[in-house]
Formats: sequence, C-alpha cells, structure tokens
Amino acid sequence: MSQQMASFAAGCFWGVEARFLEVEGVVDAVSGYMGGRLDNPTYKQVCGGDTGHAEAVQVTYDDEQLSYEELLDVFFAMHNPTTLNRQGPDFGSQYRSAIYWYGDEQKAAAEQKIRDLDASGKWPNPVVTEVEQAPEFWRAEEYHQRYFEKNGVGHCKV
Repeated sequence: MSQQMASFAAGCFWGVEARFLEVEGVVDAVSGYMGGRLDNPTYKQVCGGDTGHAEAVQVTYDDEQLSYEELLDVFFAMHNPTTLNRQGPDFGSQYRSAIYWYGDEQKAAAEQKIRDLDASGKWPNPVVTEVEQAPEFWRAEEYHQRYFEKNGVGHCKV
C-alpha cells in the first residue's frame, strides 16, 4: 500500500469527512483547519471568521486503490464549488471551497479538473474553488472527529 495525503475544504467539515470515509481506498479522514493566520486555532476562533482558516479535511488514501483524480471527483460531487464562502445554510470564509495540494501533480490535476468543469457547463456559474499549496493542517477538537458517527447523525445535504 502506498499512502498519500490530500486536503480539501467544502463547507462544514463533518459532512466532508463522513463522505470521504465512505470511499474505498481512503485510509483516514481528519477534520481540521487550514489556510489561516493563527497557530492551533479553536473551533470558536475559526467560527468567528477572522482567523482566515477554512474548515478542512485531511485525507490519507491508498493510491494503488484510488487516484487523486478520483478524489477530486468525490470532492466536486459533494458540494457546490461555485458559491463563494457558502455551502447550503453555512456562510463565511471558513466554509469556502478549497483544494490544498501536496505537490505539482496534485496542483496540475486540480487546476485541470476546474477547467474541465467550467468548460462542461455543469454549473451555471464558474468554479470559485481555491487551489493552494497545503499550509499547516491543524486537527480540530476531538468532538469534531467522526461527528456523524459519534452522534448517530446522517449526512448533511448541500
């Protein structure tokens, strides 16, 4: 098994984490925060909207079972990548759509996927997903990990 890392932001991290954990070839998915100005932020700080962090999920996957491009397909299928700083009822920069890449191949694949989606006409508006080199990942508080599983909640729908 060859494990790789990928990180995504697509709104509330509870649903993003739960969806990735359903994918065959995903070894782990962890909720956390990325892209902000504060070290080791708390949920309360991030929700305040002034740290610059996004609610993000760090995915560990077996690239012999699952390609990065397939992860991108899952990512874009689980949210609306054309709404700036909003997913469903959640709004604010912490709910932005973002892909955090760990190498030039991931960056190129993400940028190509966005071009393909825009050209396809699938969405009436252009994709606004940010594509950035992966900054520090800060693991969210333990009560956020496997939130749906721990609380007997199904998936949130966007």
